[in-house]
Parts: sequence; structure tokens; C-alpha cells
Amino acid sequence: MAQPLEGLTAIVTGAGRGLGRAEALELARLGARVVVNDYGQPGRDGSGEASAAPAEDVVAEIRAAGGTAVAHLGDVADHAQARALVHLAVETYGKLDILVNNAGILRDRMVFSMTEDEWDSVIRVHLKGHFNTTHFAAAHWRERSKAAGGPVHGRIVNTSSEAFLAGSAGQPNYAAAKGGIVGLTTSTALALGKYGVTANAICPRARTRMTEDVFAAIPAHQGGQEPTDGRLDALAPEHVAPLVGYLASPAAARVNGQLLVVHGGMVAIAERPRIAAKFDTAKEVFSFDELDDLLTPYYAQRPAEETFAAAEVLGLKHG
Repeated sequence: MAQPLEGLTAIVTGAGRGLGRAEALELARLGARVVVNDYGQPGRDGSGEASAAPAEDVVAEIRAAGGTAVAHLGDVADHAQARALVHLAVETYGKLDILVNNAGILRDRMVFSMTEDEWDSVIRVHLKGHFNTTHFAAAHWRERSKAAGGPVHGRIVNTSSEAFLAGSAGQPNYAAAKGGIVGLTTSTALALGKYGVTANAICPRARTRMTEDVFAAIPAHQGGQEPTDGRLDALAPEHVAPLVGYLASPAAARVNGQLLVVHGGMVAIAERPRIAAKFDTAKEVFSFDELDDLLTPYYAQRPAEETFAAAEVLGLKHG
């Protein structure tokens, strides 16, 4: 029986560990040939010497399970190396069909203490890294579509975060990058839909090298600690990977420009922002006094936490 992704080629960035590893293994399990990208630096802040081991270890896992994979060790935030990544997929397997952008780093600090480098480095890896690979993949699909005279199979799955949805006080760089990724995703979805390409974003919650200290601070009864009774951790990356596999498949052809929250056996579809209230001026232009009369009472009667009401309904926490 044919697998859902049989004959398709996928790139997964940041796939040497954590979420990316689980996603790469799942795509391979579903039949895809996988290009496993990881720069291999040991520090979650992007520090340390780059290493081939993380990517090559995942490639070895995929091959041991009967799948097909190759490693790429480049930095996706570097435009030329992102080009080489897409080129590797096309040269090795003849085409690219799926792009999963997952690579990222953390350099957390309050906005009043954050340095320029801490801001720039996180924006560079997350947001520019997503753009770079998307740019070259999109060009590949556009050319293929023109040559074929119709749509082709193209899937982009980007990684946003609940830090964008609900805010995260100590992560202004990360939250901004993840919000930017949602904007990139919706723009890409509109631009590439006519070629048969979809672009969606996920907000995963998972216990990984990047988040282990965040979840360690949460009480055990709230899911902060890994279970010791043999049950699958509710925060295991394996809860996220199946959604990525679905979004990468032909079955998800009508899913485009969407933001989905996923963790612990739950998938929630986030709506785009909606108008909560509307006020019109009684004159040609608003005056300060008129705005004061309209807006101040409106916000005074709303609980302050309603700003994050949508996130609270989903049971989300910052991170």
C-alpha cells in the first residue's frame, strides 16, 4: 500500500534534534525522501562549534528504518547556504516537494536589557532563515509549474510559537520573529497558491533542548515534568510530527495560510484577528476628547487579561 508521501522529497531544517528530528523521522516513515538539515551547534543560543553529528545521526536513523535521507550541514540563515540546501534536494532526488522550516535559537532577555546582537541573531536565524529557504523553494516550484503547465505539489510548514500568540515577556526577539513568520506564511500562501503550493504555520509545544528549562519550572501536575510510568510525555515532539506529516501530504491541498496550535494530542486552528469593537467619529476627524469619551470607558469595563482571551481559551501558556 502506497505511503502518503511516497515519491516526495522533503527538507527539514534544524532536524538534528528535538522537533525537527521527530518531524524528519515522521516524514520518512510516511514515505518521503528527507534532506536533514542541521548546523549542529551545541548551544541553544547558537554558540559552539558546528558539528555534522546531529544531522548525520538522524540520517542514520532514517536509513536504519528503511528510509532514504541525506544530511546538509549548512546555516539556513545564510542566503547562499540556503540556496545550496534546496539545490542538494533537487540534485539528489530530482525535485523538492516539502519544506519544513524549524531551525532556531534562543537568546532570552527582557526588552530593556536585550542587546542589539541578541535581537539580530534571533531574528536572523528564525525569520531570515525561514525566508531564505522559502525563497529558493518557491522559485523551484514556480519554474516546475511553468514547465508542467499547471499546479505542482509544494508544501511549506513553518514553525511559529505560542510566544507570538500570547506574548512572552522575556522573549521580545523570539516573539517578534515568530510573529513575522506568521506574516511570511500568509503572504507566501497567497503568492504560491496558484502554483499548487500551500504554506501553513504551526505553534508547537514540546519539551526540547530549547524549552526544557521552561517546562521544568512548571509543576508536575500541570505537565511540567516528564512522566515516569512509561506513558508518552504530553510534551513529546512526537505529538507534533503527525500534523506536519499531514500538512505535507496531498490530503492537505485545501489547507493554506493557516495557523495551527499542536501539542499533547490536541490540534487547534487559530482564527485571524477579528474586530472586537468599532467607533465612528461624529465629526470629520476624531478629536482627543471624542476618543477619550469612546475608548477610555470601553477599556475600563474590560478585564485587562482579555487581551489574551483567545490564548486562554486554548489553554496556552507563554513559551
